[in-house]
Amino acid sequence: MPPTPIDEIVQDAAGRGVGVGAFNVVQLEHAQAIVAGAEAAGLPVILQISENTARYHGSLEPVGLAALAMARAARVPVAVHLDHAESVDLVHEAVALGFTSVMFDAATLPYEENVAATREITAYCHHRGVWVEAELGEVGGKDGAHAPGVRTDPDEARAFVAATGVDALAVAVGSSHAMLTRDAVLDFDLIGRLRAAVSAPLVLHGSSGVGDLDLTRAVSAGMTKVNVSTHLNKAFTRAARDYLDSHPEVADPRKYLGPARDAVAAEVARLLPVLNGS
Repeated sequence: MPPTPIDEIVQDAAGRGVGVGAFNVVQLEHAQAIVAGAEAAGLPVILQISENTARYHGSLEPVGLAALAMARAARVPVAVHLDHAESVDLVHEAVALGFTSVMFDAATLPYEENVAATREITAYCHHRGVWVEAELGEVGGKDGAHAPGVRTDPDEARAFVAATGVDALAVAVGSSHAMLTRDAVLDFDLIGRLRAAVSAPLVLHGSSGVGDLDLTRAVSAGMTKVNVSTHLNKAFTRAARDYLDSHPEVADPRKYLGPARDAVAAEVARLLPVLNGS
């Protein structure tokens, strides 16, 4: 049985006015933990593999095939998604491996170049039945649309979706990537105006910096797909560090990776209902 197509998960959530968690996989333990947490919560989830993670593993294939295998075996709907890909070749590889969706990130390009590059990727992916997320940002920083202070203009967002045909749009509303504290200040009025302007589901990147109450409020205002990475990495690292601090003699990595995996699973199980409004 193939992994669940992401459009089934996201469109169902959008139709019900709830959010769906999209959590980044760094290594095998992350994927196992995310699936286990989703099963414990009884809710769908999206496994995301970024271009940076593919580079860390030497290529997309090893970690990608592992994630696809776990998605197929899961007891809840699990999609596998390529996150923040700037490389066209990597998008092509993900499609060939069986990913049901990709996020193509041309947000650091000038608007017209972003439109042209994203339109080409979208045509390629749609021809092969693959869903496409894109990001609307501006020149000037690796965070693209999610650099501090950047905001997405609703009229430009509407035009971008119409020009590119993308299936989902990541928008800038106050969050920022790799935040270690959960104190981002979101513009909920802007989320509502973007929701009214754009037909495609909206995606919140940088959600690790957003507290639980504001995550729920962001979904109520119009966000559907909510990306979380750093927050789970913090839980993973904290559990591994705590174990090693109390067991300094340990050499077997399974001894500390196991508790780290369990910590991520528990946080996924806790976060998914926050996004789902349950």
